[in-house]
Amino acid sequence: MADTTETNGAVERGSRKVRQGRVVSDKMQKTVVVAIERRVAHPVYGKMVTRTTRVKAHDEENTAKTGDTVRIAETRPLSKDKRWRVVEIVERAR
Repeated sequence: MADTTETNGAVERGSRKVRQGRVVSDKMQKTVVVAIERRVAHPVYGKMVTRTTRVKAHDEENTAKTGDTVRIAETRPLSKDKRWRVVEIVERAR
């Protein structure tokens, strides 16, 4: 039963997570480290807190540089730590 339609609020099969973040390191070959920031309410006080997640993303052409804002998509495991790839560079660093 390989149904690709959305049923009971389940996510469509084959869809990938897409996130936007800032490149914090480009020291590796074909790999960048992207910081993804999200704002969540503090569980007790309710104040908005910024949480940062750092992920490694595959950058085939080595075009993304530190400070760039990039869009990354989930992909199959490419190495021990790499599970994302750079889809596009949204904004270049100034």
